[in-house]
Amino acid sequence: MRRRTARLRTLTMSAALALGASLLLAPGPGAAAAAEPPPATDYCGDNCADILPPGANGGATLAEILSHRAFGTRPPHADDQLGPYDALSSGYPGLTDDRLTEFFNDASFGVRADQVASVTRPRDDVTITRDKKYGIPHIQGSTRYGTEFGAGFAAGQDRLWLIDLFRHIGRGELTSFAGGAPANQGLEQQFWPQAPYTEQDLQRQVEYIKSTQGERGKQAMADAQAYIDGLNAYREKSKNGRYFPGEYVLTGKIDAITNAGEIEPFKITDMIALASVVGGLFGNGGGGEVESALSLLAAQQRYGVEKGSEIWETFRARNDPETVQTVHDGTSFPYAGKPEKARGTALPDPGSVAREQLVHDREGGARKGAGTAEDPVRVPKRLKPLQGLFDDGVLPADLFGGAAANPAQRKGMSNALVVSGKHTASGHPVAVFGPQTGYFAPQLLMQQELQGPGISARGVSFAGVGMYVQLGRGQDYAWSATSATQDITDTYAVELCAPGGGTPGKDATHYLYRGSCTPMEKLERKNAWKPTVADSTPAGSYRMQVFRTKYGIVTHRATVDGKPVAYVSLRSTYRHEADSIIGFQMLNDPGYVKDAASFKKAAENISYAFNWFYADSRDTAYYNSGANPRRAKDIDPSFPVHARQAYEWQDFDPADNTSAQTPPAEHPQSVNQDYYVSWNNKQAKDFSAAGFGMGAVHRGDLLDDRVRGLVEKGGVTRASLTRAMAEAAVTDLRGEQVLPELLKVVRGKPVDDPRLARAVQQLEAWQKAGAQRRETAPGSRTYAHPDAVRIMDAWWPRLIEAMFERGLGSGLYGSLTAQLGVDEAPSAGHGPTGAHAGSAFQYGWWGYADKDLRTVLGEPVRGWTEDAYCGGGTRDACRDALLGALAEAAAEPAAKVYPGDASCKAGDQWCADAVIHRALGGITHRAVQWQNRPTYQQVVEFPRHR
Repeated sequence: MRRRTARLRTLTMSAALALGASLLLAPGPGAAAAAEPPPATDYCGDNCADILPPGANGGATLAEILSHRAFGTRPPHADDQLGPYDALSSGYPGLTDDRLTEFFNDASFGVRADQVASVTRPRDDVTITRDKKYGIPHIQGSTRYGTEFGAGFAAGQDRLWLIDLFRHIGRGELTSFAGGAPANQGLEQQFWPQAPYTEQDLQRQVEYIKSTQGERGKQAMADAQAYIDGLNAYREKSKNGRYFPGEYVLTGKIDAITNAGEIEPFKITDMIALASVVGGLFGNGGGGEVESALSLLAAQQRYGVEKGSEIWETFRARNDPETVQTVHDGTSFPYAGKPEKARGTALPDPGSVAREQLVHDREGGARKGAGTAEDPVRVPKRLKPLQGLFDDGVLPADLFGGAAANPAQRKGMSNALVVSGKHTASGHPVAVFGPQTGYFAPQLLMQQELQGPGISARGVSFAGVGMYVQLGRGQDYAWSATSATQDITDTYAVELCAPGGGTPGKDATHYLYRGSCTPMEKLERKNAWKPTVADSTPAGSYRMQVFRTKYGIVTHRATVDGKPVAYVSLRSTYRHEADSIIGFQMLNDPGYVKDAASFKKAAENISYAFNWFYADSRDTAYYNSGANPRRAKDIDPSFPVHARQAYEWQDFDPADNTSAQTPPAEHPQSVNQDYYVSWNNKQAKDFSAAGFGMGAVHRGDLLDDRVRGLVEKGGVTRASLTRAMAEAAVTDLRGEQVLPELLKVVRGKPVDDPRLARAVQQLEAWQKAGAQRRETAPGSRTYAHPDAVRIMDAWWPRLIEAMFERGLGSGLYGSLTAQLGVDEAPSAGHGPTGAHAGSAFQYGWWGYADKDLRTVLGEPVRGWTEDAYCGGGTRDACRDALLGALAEAAAEPAAKVYPGDASCKAGDQWCADAVIHRALGGITHRAVQWQNRPTYQQVVEFPRHR
């Protein structure tokens, strides 16, 4: 193995010019020349690789956007990682360790001298070196401030427009910033109510970190300020140099002719707003207790209280004994389970629940069906042909799945495969892991390397909060995460009251807090917009309004035992959006993380709900992070709870939303288990996830089955583990895990109808071939078994209805399907990030179907009802129901199964599944073959350790 000692080389001016580099000399306040730091030793050699499509460069000037629109050209490094990423779906069967760099980047530290494309020095104490191949920024600072300043400056170069978008989303001001398209309205309406902060709230969170987190907290905020300073330095230079992102012209922020206009300066509080969006997307868990209560009431109405509660618990599957688990050695980590006798549960009176109104005073383009645009922002005539560039809004309405019925299931992404050195060919651990954050142009994540005092890491960070690498590698270790979705959000029923006495109505704005009638705090966001080149929505305005209590944000109104209440949502990370910065600071610090134990200590400081994975040359480790509240005794977290002091989180203080939390030892964790897999599945025995869906069949099975097989065989390599991931990424979960049972039932007797017999044969052939949705050859845009895939896509929702609706009753069936959608195929227009998002098979009824079919077949089943729902429990009746649904599915033409959208023609199966990068600006990219795979991904195997 070749040993590499890498350094980020600071070139002289003459060397830089000789290479054709662009050198920006801009010493800022406090800049000071310093001795060049010693090189960072890279203990991975050539064994670390990564990939992030479409490309590192997420910026485009107006000229580049116009050229892209007219001629299809793209800025350098905008899409050069898309091809290798796409190719793995077809190329994985022949993958070897030597061929990994055909599909991944070399993720070594530094840039070799012959690979330097440009060098930028925004201050004397920092250098940003970009490589020729992918243009990734390698930032080396001789001072801590300079390092972080450089990180902010590079973020401006690569993601200025995106960062600006997301700070406005976090503040609930997207429409005022980017136009009133329905998609933009939907986004701010989705995110702002989760974290409706005032400027004082945001600043208080900054001060909280400084005052409560010791020296690391003070350093973190100093690093954040340096990052903001660097971002602002680039903002000013790009504006003065007229090379700022062209979207500022297209949305009317800057005049293309006069350069009049402004890019608002960034503030440290913007990072808190950004963090609330990122955390809300990928690091929250829980919520949905009102919807759970409604489905329980539906079950009780159908079957009576005792039987209905039993059936509801069966579908809730809080601790399904058959589900795949990350910690699979039987270790128990009890959390958020069902108490034997619950206290304080506040179920609503039937028919009394109403969702709180968010939007008020709609005017003009905010009204449904508003007319023609008037008084648009002035745009030069030569830009008029671009009208319609973003006609559907800068961001699509279903960008993050919309407002799902159960908030606990809005997200849940990323996967990890980690194998202990005991089972690898080299004797060193191997890991293939990364976050599945959707596909956007530019990407939400950005690549960077940071080298400076107390910082040594390479990987990715979310744009705008990138003062540290959030997922990546250090000198001799790597780490990654998956969304954990454990329950850190609860719903309280606050009793409404009338000040001075009297009887309150359901719309009352006062509530009882520890015996006192207390006014709710009304928070508002007023947005108004004019049409721009980027948005043809008519001028309009509206007002968003939420009420905040000491127990959280009002989400619903109802009555409980005849008394009016407001249901409010309280999550433990509310008012603590950036506290996790301490954990990331530790993960980037080579002086802190030196082994598995110190890695777990760092992960303990991350408040959001994530599963963290670690590998170095000797050890593997897993730790589940999150601010898990310590609840009062015998509280059932699946349902709303009365807002009384006896039922509050232990040591609850509403001033900063603090409470007692479960200690680190009670979080699921492990060191050197034979292997770990995670695809947002259950963490460990007795650790109850939020919401429905952790059942007998989970997409985690696609990984677990394959990795377990590799471990049993031994000699695991980077290539073999990558192949396991890639094969799972193109496999239909239903076809691999449930179709065998379906075929057993259907084949119980001969299928006489020729059309049905043909459909069954096609499904059998597909299942035997691996139930994959993969091209016959690179670029063919055709699956090997297209008819079988079409039949399964059409059959699944029909067969679930045929199996369960009659037995459950339409009311309960509808309530349960609102809790957990029946399907999430690649072509579905829903899910964590909407259509064409890659991520699939996260939530669905496949586990229910599998258990019920095994019950029908008389096979062993744990954690299910005694009698099957399908066919009333009889095999023949179940078979008839399945065949009836299959007949309808087989007859449904492709044009109806895949109805088409703005990107695909009706009936185009490949395109319906395809991954399409959603444009967040003026540059778009080609569709690529479907892969259910992390967006950013690392493949690592460290041969040495410090």
